[in-house]
Amino acid sequence: MEKQPRLLCSQLSVGGRVCDVTLSSSFLSWREVVDSSKKRTAANVYGPLKAAGSHCVPVCEIIAIQETEEDCPSTNVGKWQKVPQNPAGSNQHAFTVSYVERTLKHRWRCSEVTLHCPDRKLCLQWVQAIREQLALLTIRPKRLLVYINPHGGKQRGKRIYEQKVAPIFSRASITTDVIVTERANHARDHLKTEADLKKYDGVVCVGGDGMFSEIMHGLISRTQCDSGVDQSCADETLIPCGLRIGIIPAGSTDCICYATVGCNDPVTSALHIVVGDSQPLDVCSVHQNNAFLRYSVSLLGYGFYGDVLMDSERKRWMGPARYDISGVKTFLSHRYYEGTISFLPADGSVGTPRDKIQCRSGCNICQLPSADKAVYKVEDSISETENKDVWQVIRGKFLAINAACMSCACPRSPKGLSPSAHLADGTADLILVRKCSRLDFLRHLLRHTNKNDQFDHPFVEVYRVRQFRFTPRYQETDSELDLREAEGSSSKHFFTQICREHQACSCAPTHSSWNCDGEILPHGAIQVRVHCQLIKLFARGIEEQSVFEDPSYALCAI
Repeated sequence: MEKQPRLLCSQLSVGGRVCDVTLSSSFLSWREVVDSSKKRTAANVYGPLKAAGSHCVPVCEIIAIQETEEDCPSTNVGKWQKVPQNPAGSNQHAFTVSYVERTLKHRWRCSEVTLHCPDRKLCLQWVQAIREQLALLTIRPKRLLVYINPHGGKQRGKRIYEQKVAPIFSRASITTDVIVTERANHARDHLKTEADLKKYDGVVCVGGDGMFSEIMHGLISRTQCDSGVDQSCADETLIPCGLRIGIIPAGSTDCICYATVGCNDPVTSALHIVVGDSQPLDVCSVHQNNAFLRYSVSLLGYGFYGDVLMDSERKRWMGPARYDISGVKTFLSHRYYEGTISFLPADGSVGTPRDKIQCRSGCNICQLPSADKAVYKVEDSISETENKDVWQVIRGKFLAINAACMSCACPRSPKGLSPSAHLADGTADLILVRKCSRLDFLRHLLRHTNKNDQFDHPFVEVYRVRQFRFTPRYQETDSELDLREAEGSSSKHFFTQICREHQACSCAPTHSSWNCDGEILPHGAIQVRVHCQLIKLFARGIEEQSVFEDPSYALCAI
């Protein structure tokens, strides 16, 4: 790595110890000065690349700097001290740098270091130099529109923002306009019609995945409306949103935070917003008969996950435990559904769902040129004879049909529904679980909680797709039914029709509902298209390791 040119270098005091402090355009570093007689010992203890007490902070992760006036030295706090006769020599001039510190499990914390200067002129010189470098970081937000859901999760949203997030924004000199939502879809409607988005650098939601969905729908709809794009048309190419979205997790589920940050910690998410991180995100548009239904960024689930959500909605009084109870009930019912899946496979440049290449910060696949992420037009009519070299058609009986635009990882499922799904490659992973025994289906579900390949079952198929559509058998047209293989006598179809028309019949339901990011879509037949990098979040993806934990970084600016 090339050495960064020095902007400023001085010997300052940190915690009562003299340090060589260096500022470059990329790093702020400080290293304790070691006597020549102790250099050999320090090299043996700390290794050749890291001297005793060395630290390195990237300038892009400095939160703020402020001058600190101290009446006396910071050492021996709590003891009687003699007031120095010469104030100028009391080392009272200092400045404090607030910066990001990484901890375990992808969490960030706001740390501080106070550097003492021998005179005020040098102190002001350091403060001015660091502020000039921070001013060059134009990607950082200066004014944010914040929506707080006071009822999300355990009704902690407002308290989390006021106690943990607002002080960080204030320290970073970020101005905020805060709106506490009063009803469902309040934030969505405000963004679509009333909000003056031109004066903001981003939109922040304080809540769970449902609150994020409101913000996303409002912002995308507003962008398409301002651009003259008809989002009701499934063939339209949507315009990417200009404002980034920040998520302060304060809900019962925080799937989006887990996939884009690596944890659901409010302080970590606030710091990602402060430093101005940007993570593109794919969005699926869901249509039926050229009528827009919803947008999705994480999971579209038909069959098992749709039935679990439907049943859990009737048990909301039970709290989060309702998902476990509904899950067991749905598993025991073991319903399967017949239908036809048509999908447009992605090209090989974006990998496959089983290649074990996980999407991480700086993902190479998500950074492919846009030309490699071709946009395909949805045909009005799809059959086996048309576009046979592009579209694929699968018919059968399915226990579950899932489409994941991200891994969908969470504490209960550390790897998620599709561990190799990518955030911004313009594709979704389509997972088909065909009819099988309860035991086999249980084996598949258990794979979500361990590190085994959950697609390594003969009844599970997975495809990386750009578009797909599903038609339940009961909604298939005559031409689609003619393409199906004969599966019984005419009398069987006759009695099946009777069961559909009489609700008192105890037969299993003919169709499920779609679970769209935790919201119910009571539509069987849908058409889904992935829009590449339609929105951006204040995030950077999950980091494999602490970027600056390598001691060699500590000397890069020296």
